[in-house]
Amino acid sequence: MQFFLDNIDLFRDAFLNTLGLTFFAGVLALVLGTVLAGMRVSPIAPLRGLATTYVEIFRNTPLTVVFFFVIFGLPQIDTVLPFFAGAVVAVGTYTAAFVAEAIRSGINSVAPGQAEAARALGLTFSQTLTTVVLPQAFRTVVPPLGSVLIAMAKNTSIAAGFSISEVSSLLARLTNADPNDLLFILLGVVLAYMVITVPAAIALNRIEHRVAILR
Repeated sequence: MQFFLDNIDLFRDAFLNTLGLTFFAGVLALVLGTVLAGMRVSPIAPLRGLATTYVEIFRNTPLTVVFFFVIFGLPQIDTVLPFFAGAVVAVGTYTAAFVAEAIRSGINSVAPGQAEAARALGLTFSQTLTTVVLPQAFRTVVPPLGSVLIAMAKNTSIAAGFSISEVSSLLARLTNADPNDLLFILLGVVLAYMVITVPAAIALNRIEHRVAILR
């Protein structure tokens, strides 16, 4: 317990970094994933092919490899990102592939008549997608989308291996801790992740019930 109290500032900073990484990567994943989902149902074949290629590559590539590419590969083409920004890009672009598939499943669940009616009114594909289809699709994908984002929050732990002060990076300090403090440190790390994921799960559950009434 004393080790935890002596390093409270370190724990606080690591938790805030994890929270920030989860938030910014989540925003990036949602925006990019939505764009990719729209591209995957686009009538333009090159856009569908590009989005499909992106999704398949990132879904079948370990997140650690994506981190290596962003942190060590981009500098080879004169693109250097700060470690935190690089972690946001790595986690966000990786998660976007799974977000895209979740949203695409929601788009496919919308009755075809909805899009046909929108086109009959003279709406373009992009107008139909953004004003008619996506609002309905998002209601059906809250549970799978929530699972993807919660998994993303836990995936941020990989950032600890790339010199980023993140909650799981505190485990490296176990070697310097008194054996009696190991349990407190482990519980602290677990609780830190739960502080992020449990409220998120509760919020998503409430959103799911609320939009279910509106269907």
